[in-house]
Amino acid sequence: MKRISTVTIIALALVLAGCSQTRNSQASGGTAATTNVSGVKAETFDRLRDAGNVLNELMNTPDQAIPQTILADAKCVAVVPSMVKGGFVVGARHGRGVATCRTSNGWSAPAFFTISGGSWGPQIGVQATDLVMLFMNEQGMKDLLSSKFNLGADASVAAGPVGREAAASTDITAQAGILTYSRSRGLFAGLTLNGANVQVDDESQDAFYGRQVEFANVLTGKVNAPAAANTFLSSVRQNFREARTGGN
Repeated sequence: MKRISTVTIIALALVLAGCSQTRNSQASGGTAATTNVSGVKAETFDRLRDAGNVLNELMNTPDQAIPQTILADAKCVAVVPSMVKGGFVVGARHGRGVATCRTSNGWSAPAFFTISGGSWGPQIGVQATDLVMLFMNEQGMKDLLSSKFNLGADASVAAGPVGREAAASTDITAQAGILTYSRSRGLFAGLTLNGANVQVDDESQDAFYGRQVEFANVLTGKVNAPAAANTFLSSVRQNFREARTGGN
């Protein structure tokens, strides 16, 4: 029965992910609908819009916002709108995100990735979580540029401090290459990001750029950002500019 319950809940998680994306698109009028694109490319447009909204909503909530000292030091930011987690003793999680890094010319064009993996623990239920990951040091950025790594194994990860006035923990920022922030909807217990696998989303990236581009080249500023990336990048610039004087 446990095997059946696990499969059922994981399947439900995937269905909820699709429903969440549909609701988000309908609620905002649908970015893709206004640009006459469809399929995977349309999904990338919606993902960029949703990722920008997640950042704005997180930073507009003072008691949950990322401290300015953290934002000022972040080298890259990655956002996963509605990462779905579900399980019954054995858990599963999956989400699609978008990332950008600081370059000498401002924030880079967006690069697309997936995050997935299983976990063991006392967990039950299905939950959708908006996830923000900040890459705080050279090693964290190097892990992201590799286009494939495992959180907690290849890359050190920790829950980031919250609150606009919160003092950033020196130990956290010094030891963890990646700090995570999340906003959850639904009920779930016992899940952490340790063990999750992050890798390039080739299908989405090829569709968005209309050609094959290297993940690292995008994040290091070697690829120009299409106009469709403006919504997401504008949100990043707006929310990070306050933390770094003269930042882009």
